[in-house]
Amino acid sequence: MPWREQTVDSQRRDFVAPATQEGANRRALCRQFGISAKTGYKLLRRAREAEGADLRDRSRRPHASPTRTAPAVEAAVLALRREHPAWGGRKIHHWLLQHGVAPAPAPSTITGILRRHELIVPSEAHPGRWQRFEHPAPNDLWQLDFMGHLPLGTARLHPLTLLDDHSRYALGLFACATERLAVVQAHLTACFRQFGLPAALLTDNGPPWGSSGNGGVTAFEAWLLRLGIRVVHGRAYHPQTQGKVERLHGTIAAEVTRFRPLPDLAAAQHAFDRFRACYNHERPHEALDYAVPASRYRSSPRPFPAALPEIVYGPDDTVRLVRDQGAISFRNRSHFVSRGLIGLPVAVRPTATDGLFRVVFCAQPVATIDLRQPDAG
Repeated sequence: MPWREQTVDSQRRDFVAPATQEGANRRALCRQFGISAKTGYKLLRRAREAEGADLRDRSRRPHASPTRTAPAVEAAVLALRREHPAWGGRKIHHWLLQHGVAPAPAPSTITGILRRHELIVPSEAHPGRWQRFEHPAPNDLWQLDFMGHLPLGTARLHPLTLLDDHSRYALGLFACATERLAVVQAHLTACFRQFGLPAALLTDNGPPWGSSGNGGVTAFEAWLLRLGIRVVHGRAYHPQTQGKVERLHGTIAAEVTRFRPLPDLAAAQHAFDRFRACYNHERPHEALDYAVPASRYRSSPRPFPAALPEIVYGPDDTVRLVRDQGAISFRNRSHFVSRGLIGLPVAVRPTATDGLFRVVFCAQPVATIDLRQPDAG
C-alpha cells in the first residue's frame, strides 16, 4: 500500500526490516508495500549507509551554491528597494554596477530576491516598449507642471516640477502652498539664474501658464517671450504630451509622497531635495541606458538677464500698444489681442493674403486680423 503521510518513517522501517533478511524476496515486498523497486532499493541503500537510523527524505538542495548571491549583496539589494520602492531589478542592477558592487546580480536574480522577501508582487510587470522622443540637446526644451495638490496637515501641498527634456534632469522640485503665478515665477526665476535660459518651455493649457484653450497670451507667457523663450503647450486632454514630467510625478509619488508623512512645507521641501539629489545623481534611468540624468545635463549658455530686454520691432512693422481691454486699434477698428499683453507693444504685419494681418509679440504670433470680414474686430 502507498505510504501514509503520518507514518511514512515507520512504514519505511517496516519495509526495511524484512527486506534486509537473508533470502528475502525484495520485489514481492515492494509490491506488498505499494512502492516501486527503485524506491525499495534506494531505502535499502540508505539503511546501509546510515545503519538504519534515518530513512527520512533528504533535501535535494545542493551542498554548495557557487552562484548564490552573497549575503552582503542581497542585503544591499533589499536596502535599496526599501529606500526606493519604485526601483525594480534592472535599476538596482545598474546602481550596484555604478557603485562598484561586483559581481552584481543579474536583474532577474534581483527580481527573485525581491519576490522572495515579498517586496515585489507579480502585478509589477515591466511595461512594454514604446517610441521615445527627446530633444537633441540639453535646454532645447524644459517641461513644467504642477503634480496636483496633496494633503499636508491642515493645508495643501502643490508640488511644482521642472524637467529638462533631453537629459531628464530635474531642474527643480518645489513644495508650494499655492499655484499662483507669483509663486511659479519666483521659483522659475531661481532656476533661470542657476541653469540659464532654455530655448522653449512646455506646459499644459491650464492656469497659471495657459489660457485653457481660450486664446490669447497670459502674463506668464508674455514674461517668457520677453526672455526669448518659446512657449509650447501640450494638446488639451493629452497628458502624454508631457510624458517625461508625468513619469517623474509617478516616481515622486512612489518614493516620496505616497508612503511618507509630510507634516508641513518645510518637511516636504526637505524630502523633495533628498529625492531630487538621488534622482539626478544616483538613480539609473532606463531611457538613458541606465546613466544618471546629471551625466547628460549641462547649463544653458544663455544667462538670465538682470532686466527684461527691451521689446524691439522692425522698421516695416506697424507697432500698437495693447489697451486696457486687451485690444489694439488698427485701420480704424478695434481688434482683441490678449489681456495678458495689456500695456505692452505688438507688431502688426501683412501676410501674403490681402486684408489678412498677423499680430506678433516679440517673436511669437499671438493673433490674426482679417479686414476682409465686415464685422472684424
